[in-house]
Amino acid sequence: MLKVCVQAIRGLPLFCKDTPEHLSKIVDILAQLLTAEENVERDAVHKALLSLLRQDVKASLTALFKHIESVDEQMTDENLRERTLSFIRDKVFPLKTELLKPPELMERHMTDLIKKSLQDVTGAEFKMFMDFLKSLSIFGEKAPPERVQELIEIIEGQADLDAQFDVSDGDHIARLIACLFMAIPFFERGASNGKFLNYLNKHIFPVFDKLPEEWKVDLLKDLAESSPYTTPQDSRQILPSVVQLLKKYMPIRKTGEEMNFTYVECLLYTFHHLAYKAPNATNSLCGYKIVTGQPSDRLGEDFSEYHKEFIERLNCVEELARATMKKLTQGMAEHNKALTAATSEEAKASIKTQKQNTTTGLRTCNNILAMTQPLHSKSPSFIGDKRIDLSWKETKKLSPPSNTPAAGYVWNCKAVMSRLSSSTTFLV
Repeated sequence: MLKVCVQAIRGLPLFCKDTPEHLSKIVDILAQLLTAEENVERDAVHKALLSLLRQDVKASLTALFKHIESVDEQMTDENLRERTLSFIRDKVFPLKTELLKPPELMERHMTDLIKKSLQDVTGAEFKMFMDFLKSLSIFGEKAPPERVQELIEIIEGQADLDAQFDVSDGDHIARLIACLFMAIPFFERGASNGKFLNYLNKHIFPVFDKLPEEWKVDLLKDLAESSPYTTPQDSRQILPSVVQLLKKYMPIRKTGEEMNFTYVECLLYTFHHLAYKAPNATNSLCGYKIVTGQPSDRLGEDFSEYHKEFIERLNCVEELARATMKKLTQGMAEHNKALTAATSEEAKASIKTQKQNTTTGLRTCNNILAMTQPLHSKSPSFIGDKRIDLSWKETKKLSPPSNTPAAGYVWNCKAVMSRLSSSTTFLV
């Protein structure tokens, strides 16, 4: 029986050569056979589908994607959907150069099919589709700005930036952070970060305290990495919220409470890049005296108390950073001694992890001092280039988010995508 079935499957592409009008229906039937348990049968299905893709790639892709587009669970066999996705990922995507011809036309068709399939995807599936779209020539390095913006709009749609924000919706928070992280390379290529940052400003910053702790550091890191690509207009809008967060996390005096150095590094970096784009906005926020000749300079108003308070916070942060660097440097010496004395591989691995964390902590403190020092002037020069290497960037590895989300925090009730993130946050 199996031999007969396999022989019939192998004959279907030949049938379509004589009757091409039946190709879509045959692809649909073959796709349903992707759930076959026998490897020999499934292998025959794969080969038959690839043969049909080579006969008529547009009709074949359209028929295949119908099995992953539906969001109606009653109408969709989840196993069939998974098998179809696996076939597209493992067999079709690697052959894109051969199959998608002419490139401009067929890559656009594939893009449209993928867009229709994004209504109900897991984080891993969304990342798979975005990685594939990035690899297409129409979205390559020479693509015009509107093409790059198209990719950002796909990510914005997945982040659900038109939705009302509910701070208790862990799924949405996770999705938002993962999507913002995914969007950063496209900001670097000239796409607008305005919709993301304005959503943060309107919905997230006012309730930042209420966010689960595990998401705060990832959000601030994404904000920092996005900030160099912000327009002057958006920078002016967002700066007040960033200054408020800075004041919250930069103590005005040593009180014995912990200071989160990673938060401060992220916020100072963001502050510098936004202030560089809208320098006179800091006059009314921090009491600076930056003259641009515009009414928004507000030089006739007295903000001296703001300046005094901001400088006190800077002084306190610098004192804490220097004290922490002294402790970390002493700790590094102790780690080196311990590493020399360690005998087991497990002990050595543990000490090496501690050394890496100490190195990152020293870089965090160095960055904070490099960013606070220019801010003591009445008319500071803000850092608008990339001379500051963020402390977590050099040690970035493929890993889960900085903390595992609580049970039930999923992406579209399925799974939150993995993201690149350092797991270390420094407190003092």
